[in-house]
Amino acid sequence: MDEEKPVRHILSLSGGKDSTALAIYLRDRVENMEYIFHDTGKELPDTLEYIERLESYLGTKVVRTTTRETFDDILRSKGGMLPSGRRRWCTDYLKLKPFENYIGDEPCVNYVGIRADEDRVGYISHKPNIKAVFPFREDGIDYDGVVRILEEAGLGMPPYTEWGRTRSGCFFCFYQQKIEWVRLKQNFPELYDEAKAYEKPNRVNGQVFYWTDEPLEDLEQPERMESIEDNWNKMRERKKARRGNQPLVKTLGGLEIDDTPRDGCLICQL
Repeated sequence: MDEEKPVRHILSLSGGKDSTALAIYLRDRVENMEYIFHDTGKELPDTLEYIERLESYLGTKVVRTTTRETFDDILRSKGGMLPSGRRRWCTDYLKLKPFENYIGDEPCVNYVGIRADEDRVGYISHKPNIKAVFPFREDGIDYDGVVRILEEAGLGMPPYTEWGRTRSGCFFCFYQQKIEWVRLKQNFPELYDEAKAYEKPNRVNGQVFYWTDEPLEDLEQPERMESIEDNWNKMRERKKARRGNQPLVKTLGGLEIDDTPRDGCLICQL
């Protein structure tokens, strides 16, 4: 009779606040935890720096998973059609596929960083050998609890929140808000230019696909950026008037942190 395979314990990191806090929270609670990070090759420098700081805290290496095909390889196979909310192939090829390939067919407990104050499911594998668990939800840890865990560990919030990014993910993620594109242009103009260079006619029908509902070439014009900033500040003031002032940690970089669940890259949102 074959011996049962040992159960692996795996925490998939995104470089965001919730999965990082969960890694800290479980460090002394789960033995032989494996930490993995799905590196798309298009990550923000801030994200990579945050992962390195977490490695120092954990005292162990975070495994970087990749696929043989890069983002550019897959984009060519798609005829140059950029990913979008309707064509979310980047998540499948660059996040979910390497995650499931890394686990294989071995029994696994997958630790997911969804908080107690969130009403979403996140990525749940349909493979029978992967069981998802939600420690924060089970232990009643909400947003403030996550921030407290990060501060007490000395890591603090991800560095990209200081200049106005709300979550981890590729620097050209199509789920970004307009103000986040403005912040990217201001803080990483070379990455903005790289994202803009992808907006060109595809090989299928010659149509130009854009990351957002307007070309990045238009969005980066000074008057347009000023308009986006002005609209954002007005909206933020209206929100303050309705809900009162938010804690400083939620307004880092002048950009209110948005914890509203979105149908984005489900692993990235952890």
